[in-house]
Amino acid sequence: MRTICIGAGPAGLYFAILSRLRDPRGEVTVFERNPRGVTYGWGVVFWDDLLDNLRRGDGASARRIQAGARQWYDQQACVGARAPAHMGGYGFSIGRSLLLSILTARAEELGVDLRFGHPVGDLAQLAGADLVVGADGAHSRVRELGAPHFAPTVEVGRNHYIWLGTHKVFDVFTFAFERTAPGWIWFHGYRFNDDTSTCIVECSPQTFQGLGLDTLCPDEGVALLQDIFARHLDGHRLINQRAGLAKTPWLNFTRISNRRWFHDEVVLLGDAAHTTDFSIGSGTRLAIEDAVGLDQALRSHPHHLPAALLRAAFCLRVTAAARSRW
Repeated sequence: MRTICIGAGPAGLYFAILSRLRDPRGEVTVFERNPRGVTYGWGVVFWDDLLDNLRRGDGASARRIQAGARQWYDQQACVGARAPAHMGGYGFSIGRSLLLSILTARAEELGVDLRFGHPVGDLAQLAGADLVVGADGAHSRVRELGAPHFAPTVEVGRNHYIWLGTHKVFDVFTFAFERTAPGWIWFHGYRFNDDTSTCIVECSPQTFQGLGLDTLCPDEGVALLQDIFARHLDGHRLINQRAGLAKTPWLNFTRISNRRWFHDEVVLLGDAAHTTDFSIGSGTRLAIEDAVGLDQALRSHPHHLPAALLRAAFCLRVTAAARSRW
């Protein structure tokens, strides 16, 4: 079986790994538009159920991911200067760059042909593949090219948010809310290595414009956020990975869904098929669960691809819908 994955994110890489384990004689190629090692983002969170899935799928990558992850205990909500409210629980986090490097190395160990700096402009380039996996993210080119068949729906949210980092280590998963003159602004922060935490700042359009965040340059915007959240940062600064841009990269969450997740031999996985709000911390988990679900469907129907894709689409849609309601 000749399999081509578009996108070297968690979904594409993990499905490539599972494909080689399922069919060692099969040919698996991954095309990634970015150069090797180039990725944006800070840390991602996950829980025991993802580790369980990883162990069942490929023990080697599971052990490496667990070794590279950091565990955090408890969750707290901080509102201004009030005493934090504790909610209990625990989870794991790992740097996105480290996660991808682990999956990349494992895929190459198993004989996956990884081609970085290789954008796919036309599905005709992939002629001859038995299976094409579109795992190229929320801005999926595969989904765009197959839009008449997938029938995607794209809904852009109102709130503005930005991914930042800080060397303030949040050993407790922290939600912090501050009232400003134009309105509330908040972040959630969690560590993902020994000295760095993810810090995702979010606010309403009214607060965003009232604070002037729509017009401030990157350095000014980050400095303002540092002042607002000073009580939570303990003197540490906020770090903008894209500080060289003309404007600070604030985003609006985009909810993506598709009426159909496959057409002929092309199937969508991860954010290309569905997005889930970053506030519930399930994007990476869903991407890997998609890869596991598709692999299981192919194991169940090894000689009938349409039946495998139909089963995978049904199971994955149910799982994604359940996660998105959390």
